[in-house]
Amino acid sequence: MGKIIRIGTRESELALWQAKMVQAKLEALGHDTILVPITSTGDQVLDKPLYELGITGIFTKTLDIALLKGKIDIAVHSLKDVPTQLPKGIVQGAVLQRASPHDLLVHKGMDFLQNHEELATIATGSLRRKAQWLSKYPHHKLVNLRGNVNTRLIKLIENEWQGAIFAQAGLERIKLMPKDALVLDWMVPAPAQGAMVVVTLEKDSYCQEVLSQINHLPSEKETSIEREFLRVLEGGCTAPIGALAEIQENTVRFKGVLLSLDGTEKIEVEKSSELDKIEGFGKACAQQILDQGGTVLMQSIRNENSTIH
Repeated sequence: MGKIIRIGTRESELALWQAKMVQAKLEALGHDTILVPITSTGDQVLDKPLYELGITGIFTKTLDIALLKGKIDIAVHSLKDVPTQLPKGIVQGAVLQRASPHDLLVHKGMDFLQNHEELATIATGSLRRKAQWLSKYPHHKLVNLRGNVNTRLIKLIENEWQGAIFAQAGLERIKLMPKDALVLDWMVPAPAQGAMVVVTLEKDSYCQEVLSQINHLPSEKETSIEREFLRVLEGGCTAPIGALAEIQENTVRFKGVLLSLDGTEKIEVEKSSELDKIEGFGKACAQQILDQGGTVLMQSIRNENSTIH
């Protein structure tokens, strides 16, 4: 049934799980596929936080190059890792039905959360998670944690940290979710967290048509709003920005947040829109953040980041 579709993926367990999910959906529709694992820079450099590497889309860049060079036909990404501006010649083909967008805390006991005086060390490589945690628990210490899910879980066991923050969807997908993990429903997730995207070449009408068959429209709409919010704020990996859009019947409820790097400043927005009037909704929510002091805060974050590099 047409050509064999070469599916590009990173080599981590989670990335392979995601690629196999896409593969299963395509093969169920009668398409022939093959997986093509490719190592990304983000997987190779584990000793620096993402924001210090100075590259937007570090986990997607290698696959995008393979796609543009014709080595693969489609690439599977975690949508939260994908830059809001896709490379020239590459288009979004499908967003799969989203899993839980929430963050959670994997911990060694939660007594430290009950005692607001007790010091604790929490691990995360995310500016967004760090800033939101410090906003709620300013007396805690945050340490950097990088690597794939398995590596980060091992580091948590090996170190004397009280806990580490993960995406719920990632742990659930590869069946590593601890029974006592705490869902952080107060923490605004990364834009498009929990969603998988498949991209292809703009000139490849065959793959675009194939991928349209596995697109989940509600997930596509929710993540588009969140990514538009992010794009207007100009966050990428360099600012603590959270966004969550949820469709409930004919309404979209949105919550967005921008924080200072240390969590001491926080600007939030909560808005609703009718589902048939969502064009520009993410932009309007971002503009509200900017008007409430976000423009000044983003500039101070850029200034702080420039001293890091």
